[in-house]
Amino acid sequence: MSYIQRGETIDYTNPGPVPIAYGDVVDLTNRIGVAGEDISVGTTGSVHVVGVFELPAVNNAAFAVGEQLYWDPVAGVLTNVAQNNVPAGWATEPKQLADTTARVKID
Repeated sequence: MSYIQRGETIDYTNPGPVPIAYGDVVDLTNRIGVAGEDISVGTTGSVHVVGVFELPAVNNAAFAVGEQLYWDPVAGVLTNVAQNNVPAGWATEPKQLADTTARVKID
């Protein structure tokens, strides 16, 4: 057994087709991460996979603390709808119906 790292960030190689900017949500198939730096296509950079982040959210749903949230990769927002979306984490603060951002604990 070999210790590699704490696991709060991972090295991620951007497969393209577009560059990833610092702070962009990165779809990791069954979860999300948040880019810790700009990552050009074909290069490797850091992606945060643990932490609390404020991200864009739907403005037609309220979230309760602890509620499971999902990332809608088409609309580019957090939602509480699981269908066709990527698990993101859970809400760390209440979100009012019309709010356009939410805080999510990813892990």
